[in-house]
Amino acid sequence: MSQFARSPITAVLGPTNTGKTHLAVERMCGHASGMIGFPLRLLAREVYDRVVKMKGVENVGLITGEEKILPPKARWFLCTAESMPLEREVAFVGLDEAQLGADPERGHVFTDRLLRARGFAETMILGSESLKPMLKALVPDAEVIGRPRFSTLSYAGAKKLSRLPRRSAIVAFSAEEVYAVAEALRRLRGGAAVVMGALSPRTRNAQVAMFQAGEVDYLVATDAIGMGLNMDVAHVAFASLHKFDGRRQRRLTVAEMAQIAGRAGRHQRDGTFGALSEEGPSAFAPEEVLAIEGHQVARLEHLFWRQGQPDHASIDALIASLEAKPDAEVLRPAPQAIDLLVLKRLAEETWVRDRVRSPRMVARLWAACGLPDFRKLGADPHARFVGRVFGHLSEGNGHVPHQWFADELQRLDNMAGDVEVLAGRIAAARSWAYIAHRPDWLQDPLHWAERTRGVEEKLSDALHASLTQRFVDRRTTVLLRQIGADASDLPVTIGPEGEVTVEEHPLGKLAGFRFTVAPDARAADKRMLLAAAEKRLASELRRRGEALAEVEDQALSMVGTILSWNGTGVAELKTGASIARPKIVLDRALGVLDAPLRAAVQARLERWFAEQLSRHLPVFANLDATLRDAQAGAPLRALAHALLDAGGLMPRRAAAHLVEALDGDARKRLRKIGITIGTLDLFAPALLKPAAGRWRRELMGLAEAPRDGATVLPRSAPGADLPHGFRPLGPQAVRVDLVERIARAAHDSRQGRKPFTPDPALATSIGVKPETLARLMAQLGFRTAKTQEGEPARWIWQGLTPVAKPQAPPSNNAFAALAGLRDG
Repeated sequence: MSQFARSPITAVLGPTNTGKTHLAVERMCGHASGMIGFPLRLLAREVYDRVVKMKGVENVGLITGEEKILPPKARWFLCTAESMPLEREVAFVGLDEAQLGADPERGHVFTDRLLRARGFAETMILGSESLKPMLKALVPDAEVIGRPRFSTLSYAGAKKLSRLPRRSAIVAFSAEEVYAVAEALRRLRGGAAVVMGALSPRTRNAQVAMFQAGEVDYLVATDAIGMGLNMDVAHVAFASLHKFDGRRQRRLTVAEMAQIAGRAGRHQRDGTFGALSEEGPSAFAPEEVLAIEGHQVARLEHLFWRQGQPDHASIDALIASLEAKPDAEVLRPAPQAIDLLVLKRLAEETWVRDRVRSPRMVARLWAACGLPDFRKLGADPHARFVGRVFGHLSEGNGHVPHQWFADELQRLDNMAGDVEVLAGRIAAARSWAYIAHRPDWLQDPLHWAERTRGVEEKLSDALHASLTQRFVDRRTTVLLRQIGADASDLPVTIGPEGEVTVEEHPLGKLAGFRFTVAPDARAADKRMLLAAAEKRLASELRRRGEALAEVEDQALSMVGTILSWNGTGVAELKTGASIARPKIVLDRALGVLDAPLRAAVQARLERWFAEQLSRHLPVFANLDATLRDAQAGAPLRALAHALLDAGGLMPRRAAAHLVEALDGDARKRLRKIGITIGTLDLFAPALLKPAAGRWRRELMGLAEAPRDGATVLPRSAPGADLPHGFRPLGPQAVRVDLVERIARAAHDSRQGRKPFTPDPALATSIGVKPETLARLMAQLGFRTAKTQEGEPARWIWQGLTPVAKPQAPPSNNAFAALAGLRDG
C-alpha cells in the first residue's frame, strides 16, 4: 500500500475520551472503502458491531488472528494491527493507538503500519500526544491535529475497595490479581464484571452488558480497558501501579497511567481516578498526578522497528532481514519476539532446512512461526507445537490433518471446570481458530472455522456463567444498596490456624504474612467484607513481624534455600559473596511490614543463619574468615576461596598449585580450620558427618543425598560422586576420608620401591571390592608386580604425577618418608 504514500495523512493526537476512534470510524464510512487497525481483538469486534449497524453486515469485514468475517461484498474492514491486509487497496486506512510502536513486544507491528499502511484517498493515525516527535521524524507530511479531552479528569485520592463509588473500574495487571479483586468486591459490594484481553469477545460483551445494565456497580479489568473499550465508568482505581511487561516487573509509565485513567468519564461527563493505597509502591506520586490531570505525557524518543517485508530467499536470509537494523535514528531494533525465537529454534532442525528450499516454503515457515502463543507456554513448548504444525504444512498435501484437528477440538469441547480451566481452554481454542482461519492450512478451512467458533462460543458462555457465579451475588448487591451497609463495624476474627472470619463466615486464611481469600467463601444476608478485615489484618501482621524479629532459634528452620518460621517460608537464600555468606532475601509477603520492622526481621534471620553456620558448618565459617583475613597470605586465601566454592571438598589435582604454594604456617592454619590435605582430595572430615552433610547439601543445592553413615556406594547410587564426598573408583564410590586411610595404610606397608602385598583388612571391612581397590592403588601411584599364579596381588610404588603428590602429614610416618623419597 506504500504506493499511496502521497495521499493525505492526518494524525489525530490527544488523551483518551477525545472521540478519536469515533472520528476515524466516521471518516472511514465516508469513503467507498476502508480499514482500521486496532490494538485489541475486543476493540476491533466492538467497532465492527458499530459499523455493521451503519453499513449492513454484508458490507463489513472483521479480520483478527483467530476470527475472520469476510462477506464477498465487504468494503470496510476492522482488524487487529497484526492482521491488517496491507495488500488490499482501500480508500481509507486508520491506525489506532499508534504510540504502541514504543512497546517492546508488539511495537514493531505498529511502527510498520505507521510507515507502510496507506489509503489511496486518506490515511489517519490516531494516538497519544507523545507520538508527535516520531511523526515529525518518520511521517513529516502528516498533518497533526490535537484533540482536547471533552471532560475533566481529576485525582480523587486513594480509596479502599470498601469505599469506592459506584460505576468504578478497578484495574489490575494479572489474571490472579483481577480474580482476587473481583472476589473481594463480591463480598464487599455483591460482585463485579470482569474484562481481560484474554477473554473472547462473546464473554467480554456479556460481562460488560452486566455492568452497563447496572446489574453490578463495579468492573475489574486489566489494562485492556485503556485501549478504547467504551464503558460508562465514572472512576478508575488502580489496584497496582506495577506490571510484568513480558521481561520484568516494572512501574507503569505516566503515559500508561494516563491511558488507563482516561477511561473515567464519558464524552462531557467528568471522571476521576485514584489508587487503592495511600502510600507505598501502589500509590501515585504527586508529579504523576499533575501529569495525568494535565494530560502531559513524556514525548517518545524512539519506536521499535522490524522489517515488515522480510527476505524469503532462504531461512538465513529471512532471519538476517528480521534482525536488520533500521536506518532512521528514531527507530530501534525490536527485541526478539516469540515468532522470531520460534523461527530460530526450528532453523536448527535439519528436517526443517531440508524442506525449506524455496521462497514459497520460507514464507510458509514464517507464516507458521506467526502462530501466537495464546496459551503462554513459553518458547520451547510453543516451538514444538509450531514445529508439528509446520511438519504437516510442508509434507503431503500441505494441510494439517483433519483427525488431529478434530481430536484436539473434541478435547476442548468440555464445559466443566472453574474460571481458570475454562479460560485455559479458550486460549487453546484460539490457537486452533488461528489455524482454521489460514486459507491454505486445512483442506476445508470454512468447516473447521465454524466448528472452532462453535466450541469457543460454548466455552465463552460457560466462562461467563462461571465468572458470574464466582464474582457476582445479585442478592447481596440489592441488600447493600438497600441498607447502605458499612462493613467496617463488623467483627473480624483471626483463628489459631490463621483462618480469618467475619461473623463466623470464612473470609480467607492468613498463613505467615500472606493472606489468601477463600475461593469458595459464601454468605447469605451479610457479605464477609475484605474492607472489614483490612484494619484487623494490619495490626495482626505487625504483631507477627515483631514476633519474628524476636523469635527463638527453635522456631526457625531451613529447607533447601527457604528459611521458614514455624513451617512458613519467610525468606530465601540467594547467591552471595560466598557459600558461607549468601544473601537472605525476605519473602515478598513481608512487604506489608514497614521498613524498620523489615530491617529488624532481616537482622534476626541473618544472625540466626550465622549462628547455625558456626554450629553445623564451622569449617565454612572458618574458611570465610580466612578468605577475608588480609594477614593469611595470598596462597591460603586463594585456597580458602576455592574450597568454599567447592563446598569444602575438592580434588587435590584441581588445587595442586595452591597447595604447593602453602608454607608451614599456612598448612598448620588449614589443619586448624579442619581441612585435611589428602593424597587425592582436600576435605574436611567434619563435613562428612550426617548433620553437617545435610546442611552442606542444602547450601550447595545438591539434590541427591547418599544414605547416612554410608562408607562405600555403588556407582549408580544417589550421591556417589565427589561433590557428595565419595570418590568414584571402578564399580564403587568410596568416602574420601576412607580413601585417605587406605592410602596411608598402603604407604605404611611398603618398603621403598620393593613389591609388597597390602593388608586388605581395612578395605574389606568397609566393603571395598578388589577391583575398586585396584583402581584406588593405581590412582595412588602403585602398579602391579608380576606374581606366580595363585599368589595375592603385589604392588610396586612408582610415584605420583607432580600435580597429585601426597602431602606429608605432621607426624613422622610413612607419608613423611614418601614425601622425602618423592623429592629425592
